[in-house]
Amino acid sequence: MTTSPVHGLQALDSSAASPIATIPQPVTATSPLAPGAAIAATPTVTVVTERCAGCQECVVRCPTGALTMDIATWTVSADSSACVGCRQCVRTCPFTAIDVSGPLLVAERTPLPGSHMPEPLIGSAAETRLGFGSWDAALAEASRCLQCPDPTCVRGCPVHNDIPGFVAAIRERDLEEAHAVLRRTTLLPDVCSRVCDQAVQCEGACTWSLAGGTPVAIGALERFVTEHHPVPPLRPTSRDGNGLSVAVVGSGPAGIGAAWELAAAGADVTVLERDAEPGGLLGWGIPDFTLPAAVADRPWHQLVEAGVRLRCGVEVTPGDVDQLLEKHDAVVLAMGAGAAIRLPVEGGTLGSVIDATEFLTSAEIALREHTPLPALEAVRPSDGRAPRVLVVGGGNTAMDVARSARRFAAEAICVEWMSERFAPVRPDELAEARAEGVDVRFATTLVRLEGSDGRVQRARLQRTRQASARKRPTLIDGSEETVEVDLVVMAMGYRKYPDFSVSLTSRTVARVAEGLPSRSWQASGILAVDQPAFARHQPVGKLALGRETARTAAAIPARDRVWVAGDALVGPSTVVEAMAQGRRAAKALLSRLAKTPGRITKPRSVLMAVESRGGHTREKAEKIASQLRRAGHVVAVAPLAEVGLAQIAAADLLIVGTWVEGLVVAGVRPARATRRFVKELPELGETPVAAFCTYGVNPRGALSELGSSLTQRGGHLVASAAFGPRGGDKVTSFVSSLVSTLREGAIPVAVRN
Repeated sequence: MTTSPVHGLQALDSSAASPIATIPQPVTATSPLAPGAAIAATPTVTVVTERCAGCQECVVRCPTGALTMDIATWTVSADSSACVGCRQCVRTCPFTAIDVSGPLLVAERTPLPGSHMPEPLIGSAAETRLGFGSWDAALAEASRCLQCPDPTCVRGCPVHNDIPGFVAAIRERDLEEAHAVLRRTTLLPDVCSRVCDQAVQCEGACTWSLAGGTPVAIGALERFVTEHHPVPPLRPTSRDGNGLSVAVVGSGPAGIGAAWELAAAGADVTVLERDAEPGGLLGWGIPDFTLPAAVADRPWHQLVEAGVRLRCGVEVTPGDVDQLLEKHDAVVLAMGAGAAIRLPVEGGTLGSVIDATEFLTSAEIALREHTPLPALEAVRPSDGRAPRVLVVGGGNTAMDVARSARRFAAEAICVEWMSERFAPVRPDELAEARAEGVDVRFATTLVRLEGSDGRVQRARLQRTRQASARKRPTLIDGSEETVEVDLVVMAMGYRKYPDFSVSLTSRTVARVAEGLPSRSWQASGILAVDQPAFARHQPVGKLALGRETARTAAAIPARDRVWVAGDALVGPSTVVEAMAQGRRAAKALLSRLAKTPGRITKPRSVLMAVESRGGHTREKAEKIASQLRRAGHVVAVAPLAEVGLAQIAAADLLIVGTWVEGLVVAGVRPARATRRFVKELPELGETPVAAFCTYGVNPRGALSELGSSLTQRGGHLVASAAFGPRGGDKVTSFVSSLVSTLREGAIPVAVRN
């Protein structure tokens, strides 16, 4: 062994036979993230050199520069004195060539002020959850951020906020810059910092969380920015929307995202909202004590000031969409999932059984106006005792209902059939509910309601057991009990409004990533830890990939000039997911329809998905691509197996090429893999498509079948061609048709009269 003259550490002699290079550490050290704190032990980095392939995945992602390449052996060298134990290298090494042992060198998480329970609680709408109140606290927490080169927290954030960027701005005490960084990706930093479940998103994906520690308090830092510097108003970002008129249906988070993106691009935007006030879930679904009205209303004040027309009290039905398309160039459907789910139990139709939507809407108004809550007054016992409210559900909505009931001097019981370990509730929401006197009973379900004269009087409850989050709870025999109740509120979540359930928005997109994740996602390390403890053992990487699927799907029109986003697309979703999808739909709309006179012509994006058995189809595809590129367009040629939703969503033109299989006598068809690919395509919403096939014998109806299949998926067929082995391959003629289609403004789009 030799000694490093720089660090005084032992290093492996180059002549040693062992393939493992272990760099021991001194007994004590001082963490750069906890100035002045003595650390009893420090990390030790072990490199298995025989496994190291020199790919540098770990080197480029190490946030502290503890890893370098030994150019003599082209393997990794480690300086453990610079290691903080984040294990990012362990997660990103594709060959398991690195191990890190020892503690995480990071300061303790800066304590947040405890939840503030108003005194008295009854009648109070005061916000209960507080943020950092001083620069010292914010700076202490910001110093815990490692500024990772490939930050997993950004991938965990549904809108991909540049978290290291805005945290760095906080370190510099530059809140204006912090807002500028956030504005690139989010329009609701003040809202999301309060209502996001950061534990299963950005914070759960923080490198400290993935290493088994406590992440940076990203939500609290985002809130600090918005509370100590006003959220900037809407400002123009481009002229891509000039001359466009767009109707946005729904004013919740998805509608806000779409309207903001369109207005910033100069489009003429009209928002249609069925309720009397804008905001959707932000307005009626989240009480003021969690999301103050001033915060929830801020986006709409700014949108209206920027010229967005807001029309409340206007209900849009599926039959109205065509009429909207006659008046506008495009429509974005962004209706929330506001229809409450009700448990189908005996007695569920009694008059004093209501849903969460009705209860929260009236409770919000009553608290703001300091008036009694009608639903409770109607069932108030004559003997003077407090009314007892049974809330069916154990998620965040149920906690909101129960906590609201407590503010009207009612008793509140929440029953949730899932185990507390698996229930979909934020721990802080649950703790606050219990602190305010809510009786929360997990592993308990409602089996029957009893009453008379149209009013509920008793609820039969039964205990359940649940072995894992993936298994449904089962009833425990002999565990029934009866509870006297005066009002029952169904708070088990929401679904799409029934009137759109059989329309074009019925294509609910599953937030599930299929197939092998992209190399960038795998290499980041976010998928290496399946269920971090801080994330309540939720698979943060898989959840993030699923959200990417949904956001990408929002870019594909549901039909000609109609886009869908938010709950209307994926079913009940979070505020931040809905906003992200609304923005994505608006950006796709602008890319497809922008028609500003004098606008610089951009290259069109062409995606060619090819099934080629012997190479002949691929050869024709490359010839087509070459001529399209000479015409100034951006062309990607890929095998069918490598084409995913993201590539399809980004394409201005999709070309599918295939060879034909079968016999002339028995019939020829597009290759089986091609037929399967087209069948599994998403609804293309009038996306321009083209088809070609190659053949050795007469293709007969193969080309027609391929074109018809693409049309059935919603594509607008603009060209097709069959290329045989002799007599000229017709490539030039085919490309000429495509170039004409791709010419600026020539992609077929119906424009209003």
